[in-house]
Parts: sequence; C-alpha cells; structure tokens
Amino acid sequence: MYEAREALVVFTPSGRRGRFPVGTPVLEAARALGVDIDSVCGGRGLCGRCQVDLCEGHFAKHGVASWPDHLTAKSDTERAWETRRGPLRAGRRLSCSTQLLGDAVIDVPAMSQVYRQVVRKRAEVLDIALDPIVRLYYVAVPPPDMNVPASDLRRLKEALTREWSLDGLETDIRVIQQLQTALRQGDWGVTVAVHDDRRLIGVWPGFQSQVYGMAVDVGSTTIAAHLCHLQTGEVVASAGRMNPQIRYGEDLMSRVSYLMMNPGGEVAMTRSVREAINALTLALADEAGVAVETILEATVVGNPIMQSLVFGIDPVELGGAPFALATDEAIDGLWATEMDLVIHPNARVYGLPCIAGHVGADTSGMILSETPYLGEELMLLVDVGTNAEIVLGNRHRLLACSSPTGPAFEGAQISGGQRAAAGAIERVRIDPLTLEPRYRVIGCEQWSDEPGFAEAVAPHGVTGICGSGIIEVVAELYLAGIITPEGVVQGGLAARSERIVADGRTFSYVLHRDDSRTLAITQNDIRAIQLAKAALYAGIRLLMEQFGTQRVDHIRLAGAFGAHIDVKYAMILGLIPDCDLEHVTSAGNAAGTGARIALLSRKARREIEEVVRRVEKVETATEPRFQQHFVDAMAIPHRHDLFPQLSAHVSLPAITEETDNAVRRGRRRRRQRV
Repeated sequence: MYEAREALVVFTPSGRRGRFPVGTPVLEAARALGVDIDSVCGGRGLCGRCQVDLCEGHFAKHGVASWPDHLTAKSDTERAWETRRGPLRAGRRLSCSTQLLGDAVIDVPAMSQVYRQVVRKRAEVLDIALDPIVRLYYVAVPPPDMNVPASDLRRLKEALTREWSLDGLETDIRVIQQLQTALRQGDWGVTVAVHDDRRLIGVWPGFQSQVYGMAVDVGSTTIAAHLCHLQTGEVVASAGRMNPQIRYGEDLMSRVSYLMMNPGGEVAMTRSVREAINALTLALADEAGVAVETILEATVVGNPIMQSLVFGIDPVELGGAPFALATDEAIDGLWATEMDLVIHPNARVYGLPCIAGHVGADTSGMILSETPYLGEELMLLVDVGTNAEIVLGNRHRLLACSSPTGPAFEGAQISGGQRAAAGAIERVRIDPLTLEPRYRVIGCEQWSDEPGFAEAVAPHGVTGICGSGIIEVVAELYLAGIITPEGVVQGGLAARSERIVADGRTFSYVLHRDDSRTLAITQNDIRAIQLAKAALYAGIRLLMEQFGTQRVDHIRLAGAFGAHIDVKYAMILGLIPDCDLEHVTSAGNAAGTGARIALLSRKARREIEEVVRRVEKVETATEPRFQQHFVDAMAIPHRHDLFPQLSAHVSLPAITEETDNAVRRGRRRRRQRV
C-alpha cells in the first residue's frame, strides 16, 4: 500500500493541480481547485454524476506516478450505487466516495462536466457550453428544533448556502406550499430546482436526479417539439403535428383577417395552439418514459404572428402597415401555468425575441443556430415557407427581410401539388432528346423507368407532386428546352412529343398518366413557381444590394423545404444566387435548433438578445427597388444575373433577345403579404 502524508493530484483536461492531505475525497479536491465536476446529490453517492477516471502510469509532463493503490478501494457507497444503476466501467470511480492516498492523475470525462460542450455541426462555429437555466440540488435539512425558531424554508435556504453556496434565493409560493410535505416525506432530505441561480421553483422529497426541458418551434403549418435532458443536452424525444390554427386560415394573413372579422377570435386561436403543444408534450413524455412534472423549462420560437398567439398577444396590428410588434424583447420567466401547459406547474417559458413585424423569433432561432455573426465570410440564410425569412451578413453586419413567396413551394396553388407524403413525386429528370420524364416518389426507392416501380408504388399510387419535385420538374423543363427562360411552354414541341398537350390557349407537360389520374405541369403552375421564386430572389438581391455585394460565400437553406430540395436545381431555377455548390447546404430545422440551444445555454439567450438588436431590418413592402428585382427574377434563372459557378456544372440555355423583351414587359403581380 502506497503511503504518503500529502498527495499531488492533477486533473485533466483542465490541467489544474494541487496538493491535499491524504484522505481528501477526489470531489473535494476538484472543487477546491475549481475543476468542473457535476454533482446533484452533494457528494452522497446518489446521483453518479461525479464519475472520474484514474489515469495509470508515469506522467513526466506532470511529474506524477499515478497507480490504482493511490486511491482508496471501492467503497460501500459505490457498490450500493452499482447495485442500483449497474457496474462502473473499469477504472472509473465516483469522485465523492473515493479518497486520495497518493499522487494521481484524474481525468474528468465529458459526461461528468457541468459545462460540457454541445457539439455543433460546423467546425468554424464555437461549441456551446451546456449551461441550462434550471439546476437540481439535493440537500439535507436539519429537522425543526424548539430551541432554534427557524422556519422550514429558512433552514432549507441555510442548508443550500452551507452545502452549495447558494445565497439569497427567492422562492415561488408554490414551493412553499409543497415544502413541508416534501421535507417530511423525504426524511428531511429534498431535491430542489433552482432557476437562474436565484429562484427556487421546485421541490421533491428525497433524491430527484432527472430534469428536462422542451424546445418548441411553432410554424404556421406544423408544430415541432423536442424534449431534452437538461444535464446532458441529449434530445430524448421529438414529435410534430399540424398546427390546428389552419382551420382559421391556411396562411398567416388569412388568420389575421379572421381575427379582424371575429373580435375575440385570438382567444380561440391561442387555445388551439396551446392544446396542440400539450398534446405534443404528452407524446414526448410518453415516448421518453418520463413524467411531465420533470419538465422544468420550455423555449418557444415562431414567426411574429405565431409567437404572439402562443403567448396570448393579439396579432391584429401585424396585419397591416407599419406591422407593429407588441414587443421585440425576449419573453422571459413566464410561468407554464400562465400558458396552461401540462408540464411542471412552476416551469418557466422563454420566448426568443422577434426582430420586426414580419421577421420573428424563428429567424432569431435560425441566426442563433447558424451564427453568421461570428464569421468573416458572407453567409446567406434562407428559410422558405409561406413567407421566406432571409438573413445576410457576417460578424460586421447583419441584414434581414421577409419576402412573400406564397405556398407554391409547399404544393399549394399547383394543379397536382401536395405535401410531402407517400406517393408524391419528389425527384424528376427529363431527357432533352426524347422529352420523356422519369421520376421517383416518396415511399419507393426505384425510379419510374426501373423494374419493379409499378409494384412498389401500387399500395399508394402516384398521388401528386411535392415541393422538391416541383422545383426539379420546372428546372428540368427549362434545361430540356420545353419551357423558355421566360417560363412559356413551347407548344411547337407537341409535334415531337405527346407529353406536350394543348390546354386552352396554352400548353401543359404531362408528367404522369395512369388509369386513375393524369399529372400535368400547366402554364399556371409554372407561373406560380415563377412568382414565388422571383419574390424570394428579389428579397435576396435587395439585401445583397444594401450590403454592397455581388456574391455570397455560403448559403444555408433552412426548414423542411431546404432539407429536401436539390440545391443545384434550386439554383438552376433561380431561387438563390450563384455560389459554389459545395457551399450551398441544408441547415435542417434551424429555428428549432436555435430553440434547443437557448434551452441548454443561458449564455446563448443573452447572446441572441444582443445580436438581434444589431440586425438591420429591410422592409420589402416599402423598398422601391424590390419590384424591379422581382421583375428581373421572373426569368429562369434570371434576366441579368450570371451564374458562372453553376455553369461549371450545368449547361444553361442562353437568354435571347426575345426572352429579354418578354421579361421586360414583365408579369407584375399585385404584391400581398401571405
């Protein structure tokens, strides 16, 4: 047995070191040195969060020889924990129950660090330190004493100060209402939840080791929610459902119109979205096998109208100029019961800040997720929905706007359009010689010209065309020469292919035909896509013009639409400006990711609250240049803008004088907010 009076201990990865008397618990030494080791139970061997690894061998760098007998043997406390939770891995110990007997090098694994890193998806973005606003603390409270007249709450606070150095805590009345029962049921040991290091919001008898949070993205069409373990950052369950407000109107402005015509209707719309969130909450808790009472925090993002309705704010003022927000500040510290949410009654709800009347908290979430404000390179963020939210900038400057693209990219206003579901065409290729198409549908791996396709799609059939399919088919029609750059179906090609058919005074392209239905791309379908893509591109060009740039370095496409479209076809069609295709990528549900980051990091909340104040809002409705950009963008891919980087991958048809004159005459549309 190694014998010493004092032991030198070195902690990795922090590199902190110090000498301590033999017999000092490893956790106590770590705390004395400021080493980041997690613990909820206060060193009682209950939570198991303080696990560490002994590094064996001679470490010349540290001047330490570290061996197993330099620590005490496994204790009864550790064996009891293993009986409850399973064996510790080889070499791993509970630092609260392990004492120093000699020099040692101790590694603190990521799972045991309080401020562990949330791994981000891009190397150039700094990791986010996990620092949830709600923390759990187990504490032993002295029982009442006739000779020491102190209330249960006072003795609890004194114990928290003594064991956890938590001073001056405020207390929710609901905690006080539950405190005496919890103390006596827990035999004077309780777990408390502390919000933002300053307020007691929960109390449980005995030891409570798990606490969760929920991040919610409230879209006009769908609501998505993620249940996260606040101590690890892990997403333990995810779910989504349609926004029931759709019965009041398919788009945002129709819902605002409903409110204008039905005073008090905002109450019903708020109730419907909160009921949907509650249904998601119950589904998440059931999937993860946790009690809803363990959900202590929620974060919410949404466009300005959705954000207003979730928090019970009448959004009527957003229905017309000047599109005034009730607040552009974060909504912080709201009780869950004030929103009728079925989580812990003392849970708090945080809403990310909106930026302007048509640029909401979902855009703030996207900015927080993608962090354009940290880099030198110019990043373009695009979240395509009924409105497109667009952000352009870098660490020096950020601009944002909202552009009314309409629902065409989601399948609405398209004759055969539908949402992404089994049977929907999602990929299209057209042979430029034969003008024959081949396509893939959701739910089938084969292309339509491959053996076994008919049998594979038989259960659901070919039912329509979704957003990604619409983008590809119009782009392929252009590449094959079936439509001109101004978007006109060339009827003269009917002599070459039976796919080109007369449709009144115009022509259509038959994409699919079977015994049950015919799916054709009509001239009106192409016009709807042109209008939508022109509005999107015009918003982007307006931001680029005001930024003073003719190029962007990176493009990130957010949302479900951005996750499924082929970026090459998006650029061929002219949705986005020319860029290196390798630098055009999907950001997934960036708004929801931003909500999760805000859930897991107090610093991130303060960061985005400061960043959005620096965002310059560009109002497309009042900018005179928007209309000219819109007219120019009606051409495919564009009337003037060149696409040299795209041309390196695709042979684009040239824009002729006839095309230029047709576009110049324009197809101006009456702009409206949607």
